[in-house]
Amino acid sequence: MTQVRSLSIADFTYALPEDRIAQRPLADRDASKLLQFKDGRITDHRFTDLPDLLPTGTLLVLNDTKVVNARLVFHRSSGARIEILCLTPTAGRPVEAVFAETGSSEWECFVGNAKRWKEGEVLELNGDGTIVHAERTSPGTVRFTWRPADRSFSEVLERVGHVPLPPYMKRPDDGADKHRYNTVFAQHKGSVAAPTASLHFTPQVLERLMVKGIDKAALTLHVGAGTFLPVKSDTMQDHAMHREQVRIPIHALAQVAERLGVGSIVTVGTTALRTLESVYWHGVRLVKGEVLAEMDVHQWEPYANEEALPSPAEALAAVITDLRSRGEDRLVGSTELLIAPGYRFRFADGLVTNFHQPQSTLLLLVAAFLGSEWRSVYDHALTHDYRFLSYGDGSLLWRVG
Repeated sequence: MTQVRSLSIADFTYALPEDRIAQRPLADRDASKLLQFKDGRITDHRFTDLPDLLPTGTLLVLNDTKVVNARLVFHRSSGARIEILCLTPTAGRPVEAVFAETGSSEWECFVGNAKRWKEGEVLELNGDGTIVHAERTSPGTVRFTWRPADRSFSEVLERVGHVPLPPYMKRPDDGADKHRYNTVFAQHKGSVAAPTASLHFTPQVLERLMVKGIDKAALTLHVGAGTFLPVKSDTMQDHAMHREQVRIPIHALAQVAERLGVGSIVTVGTTALRTLESVYWHGVRLVKGEVLAEMDVHQWEPYANEEALPSPAEALAAVITDLRSRGEDRLVGSTELLIAPGYRFRFADGLVTNFHQPQSTLLLLVAAFLGSEWRSVYDHALTHDYRFLSYGDGSLLWRVG
């Protein structure tokens, strides 16, 4: 635990030129480059090669969350622009249920140009037959009301909201982003950032994977804006991880359990990997005899467990048994799990992921997965014209150790 807490973020950085940050997606999703790291060797491919690179019998674990138009742009009567990004419902309410709310909804938000928004002032946004009012109920919390009041908040965002592109895409969103900043298998609305490794998949690639005998398991982690935040503290001790909501069908857990020890498990994206690893720590608490209504995994949980721990199979079996005993068909809850060098992975043999920002928790996760080899991977990508970050190219990384 001390080792991870004392990690210096300055040791996990690299020089990323501005012109290497992809500002727009390629014309074809699967035309992106794909770097493979396996057995100490780096090879260059296209994403269309993924089915050929995965062994028959691999289980791909996908995140089927859907990005919503969570960015709202208001203007004061003076003309000052106030931009509001909806981050998460207040009081930890389930995000999918909150999107069904009519008439009003309260959210924790990031407010751009907040100093210009006077206390008690109600902002108004009028567009596409919808009038939305925004009022700050506390610092960082905004209550929205709208007319017609019988529309759901989800429909309101669809009508007047913008795609929440990351801040390093220094441009306004356009019509193409509504489709391209979501995966082709997105199902459950709730993310304010895309699970970007999955943006490369096309129906054609998915078909070829199926023909080869590669199975898919889908889970949901609603990605929060905190995924973009660089670590600002000198060491991880003082960095607070963001919390994200999770839901995992019991049949997906059963698929993972069946594959343990008999085939490769490849997570698509850091979000899918963090979700699976969080399930393990939830299972650890169940094995210990705790009674838990839902999953709630804390940042430092893995590093506070020094005693003998159950195997991945035992932990997963405990989760499945607990769900069945309570008549539940899915595991729900949240995670703020930090994965950094020193972490021991329980499930994933491989990881499909994009190239991440310097000094980010996502880069820490990759460093935990690859050890010191992460530097050779990123050096290769930089010297071989790979595109970086959300709309950039991908990689297929096989775990070291």
